[in-house]
This record gives sequence, structure tokens and C-alpha cells, in this order.
Amino acid sequence: MRTIIMLPLVAAALAGCNVSKEGNAVTVQYDQNTAENAAADVGNFAENVGGAIANDVQQTANKVQNTDVDVTVNQDVQTNNTNQQ
Repeated sequence: MRTIIMLPLVAAALAGCNVSKEGNAVTVQYDQNTAENAAADVGNFAENVGGAIANDVQQTANKVQNTDVDVTVNQDVQTNNTNQQ
């Protein structure tokens, strides 16, 4: 579970890395603005997913609340409730 939570953060941090190669030299630079933008994109995506899930749950709840059930019984049923309070 921790891996799932940390994966977007690691991806956002790596998004701020710029790697360039010149001859036999490899240069790695960290661009804070790019990393911040990537982190904001991850946050916005998570917020949108959460909102979509909440809307779906609300629509499902509305469907359940608006359900009518008609029961037809062809004979009289008598129940004995001995646990009356």
C-alpha cells in the first residue's frame, strides 16, 4: 500500500530531472519548476478521480433510494412476535 502512495511522488520528482549526454559525459539536472508542475498535475488528477468516484457513488445512492418494490401476497399471513418490548 505504501508503494502505491509513494509511486506518484517518485514519478513527480523524476519528472523534474533533465538528463543530457555529451560525448562520454552525462549531466543530470534537477528542475524544481518542472517537478512542482508534475506534482500539481498528479494532485489534480487524484482530485478529479476522487470527484468522479464520489459522483458515481452519489448517483448509485440516488438510484437505490428511488427504487419502489411492490409485493403481492395471495394469502393472509399472520406473524407471532414474542419479543415485543
